[in-house]
Amino acid sequence: MRVFFDHNLPPALARAMNELFQPEHEARALREKFPANVSDVEWITELSRDGRWVVISGDRRITRNRAEQAAFRNSRLIGMFLAPALCRAPVAKQAERILALWPSIEILANTVAGGAMFEMPMTSTRPRQIR
Repeated sequence: MRVFFDHNLPPALARAMNELFQPEHEARALREKFPANVSDVEWITELSRDGRWVVISGDRRITRNRAEQAAFRNSRLIGMFLAPALCRAPVAKQAERILALWPSIEILANTVAGGAMFEMPMTSTRPRQIR
């Protein structure tokens, strides 16, 4: 599984996940693949061309903004968006939740079609699909 962390999460979190799960999984931060000023539509489109990635994001605008949502829905990507409370939580709590949800993320990565979006909950062990 290839996992991509967007600008709203620290690159160190992506590096830590990469160290934990390599060589079975690859985790990368947006800054490792794209310039800092890249638009969401641009990186979503380009990342989709690169293949299937799971995107972990704190940017809920992607799920609401028409252009960004359309780009994501038409991509090969699977979105895991932090719940609002989790977005406000300290990085340690975010890392804890990502680790706790990792088995569910793996299952979704292997079973759902690209363009699917899910919310990563603050307490539950089941991501909720965003329609």
